[in-house]
Formats: sequence, structure tokens, C-alpha cells
Amino acid sequence: MSEPVVLFGEMLWDCLPTGAVPGGAPMNVALHLHQLGLPTRLISAVGKDADGEKLLDFLRSFNLPLEMVQVKDDQATSQVVVDTSDPENIRYDILAPVAWDFLEWSPEQDQIVAEADAFLFGTLGARHPESLATLLKLLRHPTLRVFDANLRPPHYSFDVIETLLGYTDILKINEDELEVFAAHFGTEASIPGLCDYLDQQYPISIICITRGSKGAAIYQKGAIVEHPGYKVAFQDSIGAGDAFLSGFIKMYLEEKSPEEIIDFACKLGGYVATQKGGAPRYTEADVHREIR
Repeated sequence: MSEPVVLFGEMLWDCLPTGAVPGGAPMNVALHLHQLGLPTRLISAVGKDADGEKLLDFLRSFNLPLEMVQVKDDQATSQVVVDTSDPENIRYDILAPVAWDFLEWSPEQDQIVAEADAFLFGTLGARHPESLATLLKLLRHPTLRVFDANLRPPHYSFDVIETLLGYTDILKINEDELEVFAAHFGTEASIPGLCDYLDQQYPISIICITRGSKGAAIYQKGAIVEHPGYKVAFQDSIGAGDAFLSGFIKMYLEEKSPEEIIDFACKLGGYVATQKGGAPRYTEADVHREIR
């Protein structure tokens, strides 16, 4: 691995009852990969406002490169109102429109995605026609393309999802999203039922299914590898799925076995579930020491 992993989409403030914390799946994954030693670039946007500057300062504190983050004069930095009344099922009210709804394409983006080891995207970053048009231009490159479904009603449509699946090499969904996908495609709401169908209809190589505290599964061409997850001192689920995906990407790019990939991904997801917020500071050694 020598080229960056590129992340496309939202960066924001999660407004919790206890205060605002930085968040957004692509930003969280970028920070996890960066802390795991992978070069990363984030294609996103903030407003030209105090919230935007504070978010950029937060990323600077991790030494994350920011040249692909756009600053919008006419749009606000994203905020999400978070309901944590059920800690294992966090609910989000994602305000719109915001800066990352209007991501503009550039030749620099095009080049970095073309040369990347992997390119990650999701449905939120594609909810507005302008950012969707930019995303579709970048998806033309045969880079390893990772689709994190990250469904947040009402901010997605299956017309867009079906288009994005046509560019997907690796799909990540959670167990609730599996049921939503199965209902839409008319399949059995099980891993074989849905995944066999998607495997036949789209160019997907691997599907990851996260199950919260119950672990995860990897589907690959009919074969299923499962992991029960790690028992941890639970704090909150914010960012645990992002951490899982980050661990998956790292191990996949290192060409590890499915069993090694899912074990480390579950370990990293479990570690983040022991921390407050979606982007704690840590080293890989911390993860292996704390989660066994």
C-alpha cells in the first residue's frame, strides 16, 4: 500500500445532549485509517463559518491532509441532532442542505481517486444532485470502490442506490439495512437470501454485514465467514461501524484472509464502542492491548 485511500462525503458536528462532537462516516473512516498508518484523503466540504473552522482545526490536530476539503461561502457546516436515548440504536436528524451537499468535481480529485488504493462513498454524500454528479464522475475509475450504505431516512433513494451498486466492489451494510435492502429487492431477509441476489446482479466481490454487539459476517461468492464480536465495556455505538469498516479496509488491502480481516475489524469496532464519540485517539497497539 503506497497510494491513499480516498473518502467521499459528509463531515459534520454530531450534536449530542452533552455537546457537539465531530462526526460523519467518511470523516470517521479517514481518521481511523490515518491512525492505523494508511495515507488518506477526504473529499468533503464545510461552510465558511465558526463550525467549519473548528472542524478543520480538529482534523489538523490529527495531521490529516485537508487539500480536498472545500470551503463553501454560501452553505453552512453540517450539523446532526443525535438522540442517544437508546445507546445501541442511535437516531440522527441530519439537517439539509449543508456544505457537503454541493461538492464540486476537480481534476485534482479525479487524479487522486484514479491513483488511490481504495475509494469509499455512501448514500448521504449522494443525497443532493450536485454531489451525486461529482461522485459518479469519480466512480468511473476502476479503483477498489467501497460502498458504505449508511442509510439515514429520508436521505436516500433506491434509484440512486442501484446506480451506486453498479460501481461497487465491496458493500458494507448493517443488519437493519439488510432488511431494508431485502424488502426492496424482494429477497429473503437473510445473508444468503440478499447476498446471493446482489452477487448475481452487481459486480460486488464482498459484502460485509455488521451486527452491533453480535459481531459481523463477510459474504464472498457464496461463502460466509462469521465472527461473534468482542465483549466490551460498552460506552456508545457512535462510529463503531465506521471503525469496523476501517479495520476491514486496512486488512483487505494487506491481503489478509477473510478470518483475519473480520477479526481485526470486529476488534477495532469493539474498541471504539468502549470510547465516547466516533473518532477517539488511539494506536493500533492500544486496540490489541484492550480488546482480546
